[in-house]
Amino acid sequence: EVQLVESGGGLVQAGGSLRLSCVASGFTFENYAIGWFRQAPGKEREGVSCIDANVRKTYYADSVKGRFTISRDNAKNTAYLQMNKLKPEDTAAYYCAAVGYGSTWYNHHEYDYWGQGTQVTVSS
Repeated sequence: EVQLVESGGGLVQAGGSLRLSCVASGFTFENYAIGWFRQAPGKEREGVSCIDANVRKTYYADSVKGRFTISRDNAKNTAYLQMNKLKPEDTAAYYCAAVGYGSTWYNHHEYDYWGQGTQVTVSS
């Protein structure tokens, strides 16, 4: 059974930090790019960041560049999203997802597997 399980969300004050984790099982993790997406109430799901399976190339939405860092540890089947200098507008449910092959990292329709999400709330 394929599973992606996120953790690390919570309530934090503006300017604070959180580290999200995404633990994968049931598929060959090292062959998949991992993306982080977020969705706030009433808004569309948006791509936050992505890391390639092999070449370790990373991508970021303009809104998080310089504040968020994506990484992965293939030995642990785990991906991370380090979020610093958090803003109230970062408040959303955050999801990790895996894609075996895709052309547009921020297109959530291309992703094969999804986690259940973890809530991040940033207070002002």
